[in-house]
Amino acid sequence: MPESWFTPVDSYCERLGPGFWAEPLNAATNAAFIAAALFALVLWRRAGARDWPALWLIAVTFLVGTGSFLFHTFANRWSFLADVLPIAVFIYSYFLLAMRRYLGLGPGPAISVTVLFAAFNMSFSPLWLGILPGVTLNGSVGYIPAALALFVVGILCWVSGVREAGRALLTAACVFALSLLFRSMDDTVCARMPAGTHFLWHLLNALVLGLLMKAAILHSSRKNPIHVQG
Repeated sequence: MPESWFTPVDSYCERLGPGFWAEPLNAATNAAFIAAALFALVLWRRAGARDWPALWLIAVTFLVGTGSFLFHTFANRWSFLADVLPIAVFIYSYFLLAMRRYLGLGPGPAISVTVLFAAFNMSFSPLWLGILPGVTLNGSVGYIPAALALFVVGILCWVSGVREAGRALLTAACVFALSLLFRSMDDTVCARMPAGTHFLWHLLNALVLGLLMKAAILHSSRKNPIHVQG
């Protein structure tokens, strides 16, 4: 692995040195993602253990917690990728699932809309920084499209009659907006809160992923009820 992959990254208030446990709260709170994945796995098994897209989301959520733990302990460039890549995979996977499962789009249209969302997501940060140079929100700008997608898709689900999924997505959107606030303010509160607020981003995001996975599993099981023979 090139030496540059081991370049230290110091992005959060809690980290005061290069040590493995220099971010104890930021590292430990990744257990919330593992808990969310296990919670969803229990729901998945109760729903019949046949919903493979939901199982994929569960596996990715486990990787989100693992990757984030690696980043907040090793804190270098390779562990940064281990942190952000599973998050991106979850976002695009869930968006595609929402297009198919909640809004009822066919495979072609669902993939096309997902690609358009990905293009919007990748172009959002340069556009934002071009309009508001220097306003990085502590690195949180790149997550704004995901928050917007939760709100927009949640509203579309609601108005199209998929009320339970819409309610879940809108609830998750509100929690995600709050988690973004805590992520954005981490650097500004260091003087008053040495631990920062990034750990709250982990806890609230685990709740967001749990809500989204629960919605996907329950919606699928209601569409395909399980018949138990006595």
